[in-house]
Amino acid sequence: MSGNTFGKLFTVTTFGESHGPAIGCIIDGCPPGLALCVDDIQPELDRRKPGTSRHVTQRQESDTVQILSGVYQGVTTGTPIALLIPNEDQRSKDYGNIAETFRPGHADYTYWHKYGVRDPRGGGRSSARLTAPVVGAAAIAKKWLKQQYGTVFLGCMRSLGDIDVPFQAWEHVANNPFFAATGDTALLARMEAAMDALRRDGDSIGARIDVVAQNVPVGWGQPIYDKLDADIAYAMMGINAVKGVEIGAGFASVAQRGSEHGDELTPGGFIGNNAGGVLGGISTGQDITVSIAIKPTSSIRTPRRSIDKDGQPASVETFGRHDPCVGIRATPIAEAMLALVLIDHALMQRAQCGDVKVATPKLA
Repeated sequence: MSGNTFGKLFTVTTFGESHGPAIGCIIDGCPPGLALCVDDIQPELDRRKPGTSRHVTQRQESDTVQILSGVYQGVTTGTPIALLIPNEDQRSKDYGNIAETFRPGHADYTYWHKYGVRDPRGGGRSSARLTAPVVGAAAIAKKWLKQQYGTVFLGCMRSLGDIDVPFQAWEHVANNPFFAATGDTALLARMEAAMDALRRDGDSIGARIDVVAQNVPVGWGQPIYDKLDADIAYAMMGINAVKGVEIGAGFASVAQRGSEHGDELTPGGFIGNNAGGVLGGISTGQDITVSIAIKPTSSIRTPRRSIDKDGQPASVETFGRHDPCVGIRATPIAEAMLALVLIDHALMQRAQCGDVKVATPKLA
């Protein structure tokens, strides 16, 4: 199987399966001299890990990360960094009833036809479990970007199914199980009730997640085939269950006029950010703003029509421990993929242009 590596200069290659002994990744291209230890990585993994509330899978994984290489005397050496995360709570028997059939909406059918063999235990390589090492790798990218440029990453849930979640303030995100930027207790209670009802019904729902990168310098990205926004969209579509990506105004731009959509410039900076921080594939220095649409979880208890490996009719019910909404834990994953794109473009900019000086002043 190819296609397990993300990035050009800062590359991340993941390995492992949902129910194997461990998962992890190899990070190549991390600049040397970055102070790094487990404590820099573990908090990000803790934000993503399962079992953190009753609204997500109750698989109990500590996601305790180990750094196996690439760090000497507390700093990165410039050599490959290996991260290992043991799997501790596999329950493979939960998947015995689907070994010969295909879950509607899942990758079972396509994996079987592509490779002629598949690991049905938790989806194998197609499981969202494999986002854990990516989040670990991105913790390193986040630290480097913050030290070099002051770049920070923020994310939140903006809708849970048909429940709109208005943005109030970033400080609310850490205070509820949904990564919602709201302190509206009535709204949060409504979200809790909706999730409890879904779990009772054996069904699932989708979500919309917004993610922002602040303090991104002007000039990152290439104007033709390596556009910054194109690479961001590619990265976001690589996240499990993502079916849509918007940069800036996104699909709302269809109904906008040019006089409204084009962000005017003044000596003090841009007026608006419909472009989402990218023009012509190159960063503008504004916030990078991205929204992703996440489909409902495919593994549900509700009986669904399907076929078996012989093409005969079958009914599929998925038992075990699953998220009624995989979008609940998607915020740190979306932040991670954005960070991996930006560190790659930061390194490409440094290699190609160094510290370019222009005659006109940078806009505020």
